[in-house]
Amino acid sequence: MEQQQNFIDQGWGYLIQNFGPLGPLYAIGLAGFLLVLLTLPFLMRKEKDPFERLENKSRKKKVKSKDASEKPSLRFEEKGPNLDKFAAFLEPQDQKTLSKTQLKLVQAGYRQRTAVRTYHFMQLALALGFLFIGVVLVVFQADGATMQKTLMTILIPAGSGYYAPIYWVERRRQTRQQALMEGFPDALDLMLVCVEAGQGLDQSILRVSGEIKPGFPELAEEFGIVANEMKAGKDRVSVLRDFAERAGSQDISAFVTVLIQSASFGTSISEALRVYAAEMRDKRVMRAEEKANKLPTKLTLGTMMFTLPPLLIILIGPSIYDIYEMLVLGNR
Repeated sequence: MEQQQNFIDQGWGYLIQNFGPLGPLYAIGLAGFLLVLLTLPFLMRKEKDPFERLENKSRKKKVKSKDASEKPSLRFEEKGPNLDKFAAFLEPQDQKTLSKTQLKLVQAGYRQRTAVRTYHFMQLALALGFLFIGVVLVVFQADGATMQKTLMTILIPAGSGYYAPIYWVERRRQTRQQALMEGFPDALDLMLVCVEAGQGLDQSILRVSGEIKPGFPELAEEFGIVANEMKAGKDRVSVLRDFAERAGSQDISAFVTVLIQSASFGTSISEALRVYAAEMRDKRVMRAEEKANKLPTKLTLGTMMFTLPPLLIILIGPSIYDIYEMLVLGNR
């Protein structure tokens, strides 16, 4: 027992002597990191499903039986890291949380099947990467650092790496919603023209999607999805509600409600579009006036910071210099 205690004391003293007072903390952290690396293969080990084996065998047979003249597949193949093996660790197990994350990513423009996995993988990878950078900074910094400073140096980069994907997705979502809101009044006017010209709602949406694509690609993409889903035979009400959910905009949600009520009660779609398009034009003018009214208030701070100090220097500077000469040079 005494020999073990002496061995621990010698090791403890060696760490303090070579790595400073925080040497034991570095050793414990390194040991924990190595233990995590050793347990990862066992945690992520997953037996193959028998159905997956049959599917892989049938897929190999199809690949072997393909002719050189066969046309390529028209299905879109997603590119990126293959994270299927780690789906159980990178996707929330709660269905409500998973649906919420998927909706947020879809509203930001990420519609891939593996978007949730990639999102959480980036959080984990950036957190660990920035954590490693913080540990390196602590190791190479000067001796005498306090425990609080050391923990802040390690934890702040790790937290920044973890929250960086959250900030990025939220900014993308807000930017996309703003782009949809800006292009929606013009799209409504074009849709009203198409409907009054005799086209149906499906054809009008498809035509508007092609016309507004150069100016508003995000809104054109959403209208294209709506038109394709309607062509595929999906229920119109479900398609419109999915469109409002993907957009995440109050104006588009109100527009979808107007269309659904018009279809339910059998009223004229063109009349409903005419009224709502006029309302959207008025709202756009009100938003522009609101931004114009906020501009003087926002410029006040810049005016005070960059205009007032130079003006004071020009007006009061000579007087201060004269007073300085009278007081300092006069005493000499």
